[in-house]
Amino acid sequence: MSLPILTIVVPCYNEEEVFTKSYTQLKMVLEEIIENGDIDRHSQLLFVDDGSADRTWEKISEACVLDSSVSGLKLSRNFGHQKALLAGLEKAVNDSDCIVSIDADLQDDVHVIKEFVNKYAEGYDVVYGVRKKRDTDTFFKRVTALGFYKLMKKFGLSLVYNHADYRLMNKKSLEEMLRFKETNLFLRGIVPLVGFKSTTVYYDRKERAAGETKYPIAKMLAFALDGITSFSVKPIRLITILGFLASLSSLAAGIYVFISIMMGKTQSGWASLMISIWLIGGLLLMSVGLIGEYVGKIYEEVKRRPRYIVEENINNLEKSKTPANIK
Repeated sequence: MSLPILTIVVPCYNEEEVFTKSYTQLKMVLEEIIENGDIDRHSQLLFVDDGSADRTWEKISEACVLDSSVSGLKLSRNFGHQKALLAGLEKAVNDSDCIVSIDADLQDDVHVIKEFVNKYAEGYDVVYGVRKKRDTDTFFKRVTALGFYKLMKKFGLSLVYNHADYRLMNKKSLEEMLRFKETNLFLRGIVPLVGFKSTTVYYDRKERAAGETKYPIAKMLAFALDGITSFSVKPIRLITILGFLASLSSLAAGIYVFISIMMGKTQSGWASLMISIWLIGGLLLMSVGLIGEYVGKIYEEVKRRPRYIVEENINNLEKSKTPANIK
């Protein structure tokens, strides 16, 4: 029985400072798994440059020249983490039996990949890397992350708690996932929808090895909103319920005013009037904004524009498989 070919997909965006460390550590892990006889020697690292403005692509290109187990994919501009990851997955699925996705910042423990491969050998189709705790996060990030997972569960989508995009998928499960053709990607929500036999591996997350985070608060909140609106229409239903409750409140207020008039108390309160106007106005604006978010997503989907554009492709895996190079 032939050994499986593993590809480790690493999306990169302005990771010049950490690339060398990332490449070195991932290469070391890949060689260890090959030496243990768990994967084929044609297994590879695939770095995807998501339109970096620094020397990230130059470093990827240099690694491809010096190391036949490294391949590179350069996108024409910055399409975002999820689409860069998708580009790598779509390329890797053609030449691999199992694929691991991991960020380049080395916050995820690279040695856990060995456990991923072991679980794959046991027959699991999907292996999720899950953080044991969030001690390295700020208080705000811990609270908002917990709230996000709980909110998504209430909206009907059971995400794997404390799992980002550090996972292993076999060829079959990845091929099925790639059948989801939406433009607005939230992969950590799509993967559980695919199904198949899955398990989790727990690990401790570290601080960034170098460089700055590519997910400030604004991007995190936008990512969370994308996740919610991509998988549930319940927020729109909540608007309907809110409108119904507001109507009941208006009816109650009308009854109160009528009774006040009948009792001769006709002097109205300026504060209560202003509060009511601002409250209703705020609810209306939020409702219109939320509906607009869904309409905008529909607008993006129906145009069917490409989710990413590849500018350059360095594929060493195909070269290493040619008869002249096989030992």
